Amino acid sequence: MWKQRVTRAAIAIAAILVVAAMVGVWLWQDRPSLESTGWSAPPEQTENSASVTATWLGVTTLLFDDGETQILIDGFFSRPSLADSVLRRAVANDAATINYALHEFRMRRLAAIIPVHSHFDHAMDVGAVAKRTSASILGSETTANIARGAGVPDDQIVVSGESEVYEFGEFRVRILPSRHAPIGWRGDPPLPGTIDKPLKVPQPVSAWREGGTYTIVIEHPQGTTLVQGSAGFVDDSAAGVAADVVMLSIGGLTTLNKDYAEQYWQAYVTSTGASSVYPLHFDDFTKPFGVIVPGPRVFGDLEKISRWFETFRDRWDQDVTIYLPEFGKPIALYAQPSSST
Repeated sequence: MWKQRVTRAAIAIAAILVVAAMVGVWLWQDRPSLESTGWSAPPEQTENSASVTATWLGVTTLLFDDGETQILIDGFFSRPSLADSVLRRAVANDAATINYALHEFRMRRLAAIIPVHSHFDHAMDVGAVAKRTSASILGSETTANIARGAGVPDDQIVVSGESEVYEFGEFRVRILPSRHAPIGWRGDPPLPGTIDKPLKVPQPVSAWREGGTYTIVIEHPQGTTLVQGSAGFVDDSAAGVAADVVMLSIGGLTTLNKDYAEQYWQAYVTSTGASSVYPLHFDDFTKPFGVIVPGPRVFGDLEKISRWFETFRDRWDQDVTIYLPEFGKPIALYAQPSSST
């Protein structure tokens, strides 16, 4: 009798697992399209212009360039796969992809690498990039230990002080304390904590800890851009910041709620008086570098966010234009939009 019960229980468990797997596959494949947002194409740099540009390279990786100096936000190129993350496989920097990215996007004048926080999808490659370019790494003590683990010399590592100003050519950079999107267990950030000794790779992606999250303000004589690399905020964290452009992470935003998203918009768009907004962190970062596919709706519905942002813009900031960045295409940050946009 007990054998029959065990058999039936095993069959029931197997059936539940099969159904769960089918639901998981469906949820993973249920994705909005990029076209569904209706957001404008960004203004492009012309051959004769001397504008400051930002080139989006997926997730929240951004290359700022004024023709003399380059600043890299994050620099995430290696892209561990979904299986790597789920199975907790040890991963290392993808040298071929990093070399390709540095060459393809002409990162030959790189002065600084600044991660918005130290999770793998932001800071995994900072050490590998610094060693190839001699750029300074600017960030938390956790970021510094990622760099040290990669063998970056101490004179290239700067543990940032809150609200200090760092100058790179004509760029002036301020790093302001912020919060990660509260999308982890009980409203915590995912993979919280710090890295307290040099991090040697290979490691599972869970080895890269948050280590503090920042708002990055990049000033230039031509204009100011605020980069918010995670959809969290601190009240008045951008107080006193006047920005022309806001680069706004939307990863996980619809897993919170519309009221939260509206406060987030007001904290960084309304408060700064920005005229242009570029959503970031909407793509599936388990895909290879250069493959831009919106993430599954269950983790952040790009189509829903586009409707929310249009509502917030119409309610609070009617002069703001929302642009959808295109992978690898330099954006003329401070160019005036054409009448067609």
